[in-house]
Amino acid sequence: MSGENGRDPGERGEQLALIRETVRKAKAPRARPRTWRGAALAGELPVARVLVDKGAVHLDKLWDYAVPAAMDAEAQPGVRVRVRFGAGTGKVREGRREGGGLLDGFIVERIAESDYRGPLAALSQVVSPEPVLSPSLLALCRAVAGRYAGSLADVLQLAIPPRNAKAEAERFPAPPPPPAVPPLASWARYPDGPAFLEALAGGGTPRAVWTALPGPHWPWELAAAVAATLASGRGALVVLPDGRSAARVDAALTELVGRGAHALLVADSGPEERYRRWLAIRRGAVRAVVGTRAAMYAPVEDLGLVAIWDDGNSSHGDTNAPYPHARDVLLLRAVQEKAACLVGDLGRTVEATQLVENGWARSLEAGRDRVRAAAPLIRTVDDREVARDEAARAARLPSLAWQTARAGLARGPVLVQVPRRGYVPRLACERCREPARCRHCAGPLEAPGGDRAVECAWCGRDAPEWHCAACGGARLRAQIVGARRTAEELGRAFPAVPVRTSGRDHILDTVPDRPALVVSTPGAEPVAEGGYAAALLLDGWALLNRPDLRAGEEALRRWLGAAALVRGQEDGGTVAVIAEPTLRPVQALVRWDPVGHAVRELAERAELGFPPVSRMAAVAGRSEDVAELLEAAELPPGAEVLGPVPLPVPDPGRPRRPGDPPVGEAWERALVRVRPGQGAALAAALKAARAARLVKREGEVRVRIDPPDLG
Repeated sequence: MSGENGRDPGERGEQLALIRETVRKAKAPRARPRTWRGAALAGELPVARVLVDKGAVHLDKLWDYAVPAAMDAEAQPGVRVRVRFGAGTGKVREGRREGGGLLDGFIVERIAESDYRGPLAALSQVVSPEPVLSPSLLALCRAVAGRYAGSLADVLQLAIPPRNAKAEAERFPAPPPPPAVPPLASWARYPDGPAFLEALAGGGTPRAVWTALPGPHWPWELAAAVAATLASGRGALVVLPDGRSAARVDAALTELVGRGAHALLVADSGPEERYRRWLAIRRGAVRAVVGTRAAMYAPVEDLGLVAIWDDGNSSHGDTNAPYPHARDVLLLRAVQEKAACLVGDLGRTVEATQLVENGWARSLEAGRDRVRAAAPLIRTVDDREVARDEAARAARLPSLAWQTARAGLARGPVLVQVPRRGYVPRLACERCREPARCRHCAGPLEAPGGDRAVECAWCGRDAPEWHCAACGGARLRAQIVGARRTAEELGRAFPAVPVRTSGRDHILDTVPDRPALVVSTPGAEPVAEGGYAAALLLDGWALLNRPDLRAGEEALRRWLGAAALVRGQEDGGTVAVIAEPTLRPVQALVRWDPVGHAVRELAERAELGFPPVSRMAAVAGRSEDVAELLEAAELPPGAEVLGPVPLPVPDPGRPRRPGDPPVGEAWERALVRVRPGQGAALAAALKAARAARLVKREGEVRVRIDPPDLG
């Protein structure tokens, strides 16, 4: 066994440490694996270069193993294997190394001779002869690892699902013939829509950033783009933020091309069924894929189109290292596999806008007349409302909201969007307005509702005799009102109207076309048959006042998602947004102009040097570790270090989030900013510096390229 460039300094001690770690962490004895002791080598290409499933960046290289003759036929590039890793040179038998911990890996290639001149360990086992790692998938994963300063092994864990032997034994039918070119139908509402579909059907590779019209047609329009690509004899891939939206596109595509032409890849399928569908894609039995984030790596044969819907949704960002974003992965695939690209949304992110501004993609949007006809009437608390109701600007439910709800209920269901779930998720002292906190863990107090007492949102302990630490007050007031409390208040105001809730604990898919109040958190809004008659967008301040660079963009995205479910203005659809009317996101919603909002947002970020115009990396760890890594890293010329600033110290009872420091540790975070075109150099420099620290077993430092939360 060897590295690509020979033996690393300190390799023996490092690998012995890996053996000790493996033994220490073993929880149950494993069956003795098949080993090779002096058996004959394969006659041709007797050396396999293996990528070991060890995510540490300092081990991110290929390792050479001898191929026994008995495994020659099955040990082909792309298959899963098990190998001994960490043996060092202490145990050598008949010129071959033995011992070490048993790890999974993939054969990347077979070669005639190793550059390493020491003894080689042999492959322990070919887990399966199924070649799951194709050259194109390997190239994509390498590009993703390079972009995000991660290890190739970590990316492969995200890209290739766990093996299921039962699924591998199944035989798959031949793919169905290409379908007919779909009708243009609702794509004709966009000036460039017919040309886009015709280019796909003709085998072209158009690139478009598509701002969809409000209403129920976007799943069919995505399905039509896939069908047009299939008609050209090529494959297609669509990534959506959640299972509900994926199911809508799946149903539309089934209606267009029938069953058997595509696969649905979502987490709800279960590991066996998901792997079975993945194998059907890899073996070419299906040519199109609709799925959630993990589907971005699906091994579609002869890929002709990659598409993503709602690219600003946080669900598209992976929470596992190296934290890739689905939009960026699909853009890499479009370039590497020479495929068409469609970035679609009801709104427009600044990243998608930059693709248009740079000329990489064309803007695909409807004319203003079409937009006005399809969008609902948007109302806000303006000066006339304030003149009629002096408390309107400060009230949570001003008279505008009540009037809109009452008028909407006369014609159908009314949607009420509330940013926070729960009953009263945040409480404060009634006297001094200081946030109420738990005396045990300092977590925020909440009122769960019903007969339950006030309790801590982190540790769950009751707080029956709470007193304010600032002023000594003993009375609490609601600082933030959640969806369940809102539903309760509306139920009292409209006693004859049914009230339904949809949120993280229970999401409704659809609601019937009859009067009802539907209270939902953002992203959980059910689809109303025939569209909602009206919608209330409450607590706009909770979205707009977040200390985040993307607060305005995110607020507009959530509002557009809810308002698009309302009937068009011509059919009486009305939306009341309860937020400061002069703010840019509110004005963009009133005009239904997400493109203009994104263009102005991008211009401001370019002036200030913020992403996506610049590239950024977040470096987090203990103060001295962050300083040492930044000093050791060979950053690109002109790189600017912002900070470091302290991160909140996680409390033991607080729910853990990806990227949080270890409990009780004081960490700092620094941001490194570079000019456009230097992103790859920044990622390489930080990865190399982090790898050097791991070799020396120095303090942990986490690196994240393009962090979603800049504060």
